[in-house]
Amino acid sequence: MAQQQTGSTQDFVPIKEVRDGVVILKDGGLRAILLTSSVNFALKSQDEQGSIIFQFQNFLNSLEFPIEIFLQSRKLDIRPYLSLLENRYREQVVDLLKIQTREYIEFIKSFTESANIMTKSFFIVIPYTPPILTSSSVGNFFGGNKKPTPQDLSNQFEEHRTQLEQRISVVEQGMVRTGVRVVQLGTEEIIELYYKIFNPGEQDKPMKLS
Repeated sequence: MAQQQTGSTQDFVPIKEVRDGVVILKDGGLRAILLTSSVNFALKSQDEQGSIIFQFQNFLNSLEFPIEIFLQSRKLDIRPYLSLLENRYREQVVDLLKIQTREYIEFIKSFTESANIMTKSFFIVIPYTPPILTSSSVGNFFGGNKKPTPQDLSNQFEEHRTQLEQRISVVEQGMVRTGVRVVQLGTEEIIELYYKIFNPGEQDKPMKLS
């Protein structure tokens, strides 16, 4: 019976590394990720709704590169809040308040077990794909058959990141006009986001705009 060859999990992840808040893919592509606020569209007046739609339409029509809008829905992790309440319960010295706190804790537990409470996070992924350079062409670019040094590769990354940052600026300005706040994820936040994506069974605190 032929043996089935299996690769490690990393073989199926297209990410090479995350550096300075930029995702570097194995094919050389770069990705920046923006966390956005949400807009309660239903509570807006008809004129405000029309303005938001118009600004968002203008934003999409002005783009000269693709973007990906990503929505992440996760079950709300109530454990940190319950832990806080338990601490308050133990610190409480008034008997009546202790009883009320315990009843409130039991209510929260019962409610969250019976109701499927979800948190939603909104992201915009901005891509930049630099020209594909082979090892030989990179060497020729930096002079003959010279092998590029780490400094050469670092300079090349900075040049590509500059192109990506220009795209980030375009998206930020367009979203602000629609009333949506955005913040670019840093390296640790990106790693946390991808960890959640590849480990859907893990519960964690949702990300928040500062």
